[in-house]
Amino acid sequence: MLALTTLAVYPAALLIAATTDLYEFKIPNWVSATLFGAFFAACAALGAPRAVALEGLLLAAGALALGFALFATRILGGGDAKLIAAIAPWIGLSGLAVFLFNMAFAGGLLAIALLLFRKTPPLPIYAQAPWVMRLHQKPKDIPYAVAIAAGGLLTFPQTPLFQLAFGG
Repeated sequence: MLALTTLAVYPAALLIAATTDLYEFKIPNWVSATLFGAFFAACAALGAPRAVALEGLLLAAGALALGFALFATRILGGGDAKLIAAIAPWIGLSGLAVFLFNMAFAGGLLAIALLLFRKTPPLPIYAQAPWVMRLHQKPKDIPYAVAIAAGGLLTFPQTPLFQLAFGG
């Protein structure tokens, strides 16, 4: 039961990150920290080999370094960089290419949807939901945690810990 509970942190944290980024254009640091820490708790609870935890740690460090380089060049937001670094251990090296593809595809769909949404005039009903108005009025901002979460959730069944828990 503990193993499945620690495993459930992954999709829950991704949904929280996507939702808060959509509503506020922010990803709370506690979400990324919880996601990162839960990976090691899940490794312990599932009895994963130490190589899985070490690979995850190295992937997180590499993703964080690359993410901050992208943040410094204003390609990626800081919260997005931290979220990707927190997801990296869960994904593992074997699922990395699939995750990147899924994230990029979801990001493309998100960008097209936002472009079409922002080209339409704001409707009076948007005043009832301030987050919709913010989403409409920030022409250069994209809540990319939505795409990151979609990529992570689509890739979840292929991750080492999911495979360990459910076989496959």
